[in-house]
Order: sequence, then structure tokens, then C-alpha cells
Amino acid sequence: MALIQYLTHIHMEAGARRLLMSECARVGLQRPLVVTDAGVRAAGVLDQVLAHWSLAPPVVFDRTPPNPTEAAVLEAAALFREQHCDGLIAVGGGSSIDLAKGVAIAATHEGPLTRYATIEGGADQITHRAAPLIAMPTTAGTGSEVARGAIIIVQDGRKLGFHNWELLPKSAICDPELTRRLPPALTAATGMDAMAHCMETFMSAAFNPAADGMALEGLRRGWRQVEQATRHGDDMAARLDLMAASTLGALAFQKGLGCVHSLSHALGGLMPTLHHGTLNAVFLPAVIRFNSEHTSMRQGDKIARMAHAMGLTEGTSADELAAAVKALTARLGLPTTLSEMGVSKDLYDALIARAERDHCHKTNPREANSSDYRRMLEASM
Repeated sequence: MALIQYLTHIHMEAGARRLLMSECARVGLQRPLVVTDAGVRAAGVLDQVLAHWSLAPPVVFDRTPPNPTEAAVLEAAALFREQHCDGLIAVGGGSSIDLAKGVAIAATHEGPLTRYATIEGGADQITHRAAPLIAMPTTAGTGSEVARGAIIIVQDGRKLGFHNWELLPKSAICDPELTRRLPPALTAATGMDAMAHCMETFMSAAFNPAADGMALEGLRRGWRQVEQATRHGDDMAARLDLMAASTLGALAFQKGLGCVHSLSHALGGLMPTLHHGTLNAVFLPAVIRFNSEHTSMRQGDKIARMAHAMGLTEGTSADELAAAVKALTARLGLPTTLSEMGVSKDLYDALIARAERDHCHKTNPREANSSDYRRMLEASM
């Protein structure tokens, strides 16, 4: 068993789900609330996980929406308290894991959830009382299983981030066999999400050589395997590499993200049916071009280093790198423009206002103003 202990315990290999009971014992969970969604349950993936459960049947909340909402968090938190649960196990994609993090706050802290949002200055109000969480991802994209944050659509429609080390899962059980039944379109979209994390983190100007190394390795693995995993979902070697890309990207993005996520969070709040990973893929080329002019990008030779990880030719320009990302997105059968996704230009003002207030806005290497965001939206349309 390959155990990585960087921020938390990470078990990553085919069949790792068999460690669920030993990890529950290590963390101290005896009566957890299992947070998942109806699709994961219907596909039999939850049964794969619970086949390794040996205590009394756990309480299950399976109503996680495609984008986690405050309403769903409060519903699950009420069940947590009613059933006297002592922690959480999230089985699903980033939505289920982020919803579980919301429950970890709401079930143990007083007041409205927005009080604890990062942009509202609430990160430090999340305390050690947060319920402990074990995360078992069934997608390879968000990396929420090793991240200290959650993204939740609150009651007023904003898509807000909640960040505190108390939200970091106590254990991440990363079993690529749990992604085997993921449909090709979702494999592609979540794979592009993982690579967006790797690339945007690497572009950040913050000094973190360890994060940079993980981001490049995640990009290398994800770029070479996302098409194989999408077209041949039973290829466990490809699935494992894509899961590694997802986890490495999230371990790295503790360094900070940027305009890709500012825009995708903004648009995801206004149009919650749009997939976050697909939005990241659509915005990434424009942000690469925008960031390429920043001093830290040139001094760090970052375009060349990303191109090398992607197997592109020496001397690849920022425009060529951005075009390669768009071409891969197209080969995967995903939309490459906002217009294909039904986004209209009359949303620009609202999108820009939200992007400028997003917690990822200030960690972009090159500070974007409203005109910059408008040009990025036009380039992505």
C-alpha cells in the first residue's frame, strides 16, 4: 500500500476501499453519516464501498445535488444531529465531498452557513468542533478529498468558498475502481478540472516549489491519460493516473488558484446546471494568454515547463499552449465555448462583479480588472 502523508492520510490504489473500516477506527468514527448522491447509489458504487462495512448499517444521505447547495447541507445536517452521528464519510464526486464539508460545519456550529464563508471573513470561525470526515472520491477531478475548502451555493445564489484546515478530510481513500462506472462525458469533464487545477496553481506567483512539482506531475499524468480513460473506462492504469492528477492538483492548489476559478465560480452560481470542470476547461485558454504577460510567468519559464509536461514541442508559445488545451477539450467531446453552453453576453456584468469578489481573484498572478475579465469572457464566448 502506497501511503502519502503530505496534508492528510492518502491511500491510493485499486481496491483501497477495503481500508474503510481501519480508517474509521483510526479516525474514531463508529456512527458516521454517509453523504453521497442518487447516481452513485443507483450505479452500485455505494454498495461497493459498504461491502467493506462491518458495524451497524450507517445512516445514508443520498440527495446531494450536482452543485452542492446550502439547502441540501442543512437537510443533511439535520439528519446528522437527529441520528446522533459522530462523523462523515463522503462517497462521490466533489459535490458530495463539498456537501459533507458543509455538514461538518453546519451540524456543529451555530448560525447561518454564510457566516463561515471565506469571502465573508468567516474562515477563522470554523473550529475544531467541525465533524471529522473521510472522503472516498468516485470521480477524478475536483481533488476535494485532499483540500481544506468547499464550494457551496448559498441561499442568495452566490457560489461561495469555505476554507479551514478543520475541513480537510482526515483520510482520503482514492480507489480508481470506484471511477470505473463514471460515464465518458463526466470522466472528460472531471479530468479537465484536474488539469485546470494543476495549470492554474502552477501559474500562481506564490513561492511553493513543492506545489509546483506536484502540479507539473499531475499535469503530465492527466494530459497523457485523460483521453484513454474517457474512451476506455475499464483501463485501471489510466484511471489511476487520472486520479493521481486530481489529487496532486488539489494538494498543489493550497498555493492558490486564479481567474479560471473566479469566472467558473461566478458562472456556476448564476447557471448551476453547468459543470464546473467543463467551465474551467473553457476559461483556461483565455486565462493562460492573460497570465503569460506577467513577470513571474516569464521568469519562471512557466509556459515552457507546462508545455514539456504536456509533451508539446520545445518553444511552444502561450497561444499554442492555450490552443492545445482547447483542442484537447474538443477531442474529449466537451464544449469549447460559452455560447455552446447557452451563456449569453447579458450575463457579463453580473459575472464580472461576482468574479472580482471571488476568493480566487486575488491569487491570480496578474491582477485582473473588469475590462480584463470582459476580454476573457469575449475570448471564451
